Amino acid sequence: MLTTRFVDGAPNWIDLATPDLEGALSFYGGLFGWRFRSAGPDAGGYGFFRSDGGTVAGGMQTGPGQAPPAWTVYFQSEDAEATARTAEQARGSVLFQPLDVMGQGRMAVLADRAGVPFGIWQPGRTRGVDVANEPGALCWVELYTPDVAAAAAFYHRVLGLETSAVPFPGGKYTCVNAAGAGQDEMFGGMVPLADAPAEAEAGPYWLPYFEVEDTDAVTGTAQRLGGTVRMPATTLEGVGRMAKLADPYGARFAVITSRSPRT
Repeated sequence: MLTTRFVDGAPNWIDLATPDLEGALSFYGGLFGWRFRSAGPDAGGYGFFRSDGGTVAGGMQTGPGQAPPAWTVYFQSEDAEATARTAEQARGSVLFQPLDVMGQGRMAVLADRAGVPFGIWQPGRTRGVDVANEPGALCWVELYTPDVAAAAAFYHRVLGLETSAVPFPGGKYTCVNAAGAGQDEMFGGMVPLADAPAEAEAGPYWLPYFEVEDTDAVTGTAQRLGGTVRMPATTLEGVGRMAKLADPYGARFAVITSRSPRT
């Protein structure tokens, strides 16, 4: 389960790059009830999506030719520089070198061997998001990759992540947990692109899941707000009811009404 009891290697932040921050706020505000608070005049337009429980994500507007619309998942690191070096040694790459974020922590954006971007966050005054596993908050992350074994080896070396195969409708699913945490602390999974033709067309990436109270209602709202339904609401036995969506600018995400709330 994904919690705010952050440990090294676990997701502790997520943010949105979008060409239209006001439009994104209108969409996600209508979908999840989020509000936006600027990080201040020195933050380059960066700010925080917030729910009643606190900060659930970050976001900023991008200019022409900058990063495409996307959600980026960040994983906790005790040493951003060392993690970036290890990623390069493991045949990944550093997209944005580690830098200090106004004393709140240190961040970097890396890419794995398949070119999938992900972030690392070394906590300072800010440990991470305030809310997880509640409606409108991050609850799971899922890597779509051409080679699960290679991805597992990369993330184990770089972040210490451990993987395990668990029974799943139609076969097995590769789950992910932080080093030494065990399967009770699973926070994500890895899926071969060959098993997900709809994802294969767009290429490998990390997909964030947000918990919702009613997947069908949220899916309908997303369409009305200009979003796209990439996979209609589907029930997975023993897991919950989920759907894959994209916002009006193309940033991909999923929503799920978990069978048992993750606490």
